[in-house]
Amino acid sequence: MHTLVQIQHLTRREFTRNLKGLSDEDARKRIEPMNSISWTVGHVANQQHTFFAAWPQGKDSEPRYREFGYSSPASQPPMDEVMGLWRVSSDEWLDVASEESMQVQFTFSEEGENAGALIVRNIFHTWCHLGEISSIRQLLGHQPPEFVDMYGWSYTGQ
Repeated sequence: MHTLVQIQHLTRREFTRNLKGLSDEDARKRIEPMNSISWTVGHVANQQHTFFAAWPQGKDSEPRYREFGYSSPASQPPMDEVMGLWRVSSDEWLDVASEESMQVQFTFSEEGENAGALIVRNIFHTWCHLGEISSIRQLLGHQPPEFVDMYGWSYTGQ
């Protein structure tokens, strides 16, 4: 498996781990100017779908994802709805990615970026929103989540 794909999988694991124990009610709360956590999940799912499912097939993203695209209005969708979008596999392309496929330019990309650059963009984008979700959770009274536990240890900031 390509190293960038391994990092992508780690990022996705940490993103979903940060959602554990979150109720639908809390996920739908909006603390302005931030969007709700549920909208943010849909937003990250939209980018994953676009980069790793739609563009590799030469298509635009599906309509159900577009309501969470860049500059889309704030909303408080049900968490199970956006988790369904999140879980729809974009791994088909990622799991067969190679050094050669990382160099492919996607014509739908405004920047004309290659696939490898889009994976990096999605990794950073997801981590930014992971931090935002952590902040919202703390504002809602949740304990701060543990940082990445890669070596059997963790740091909670306490």
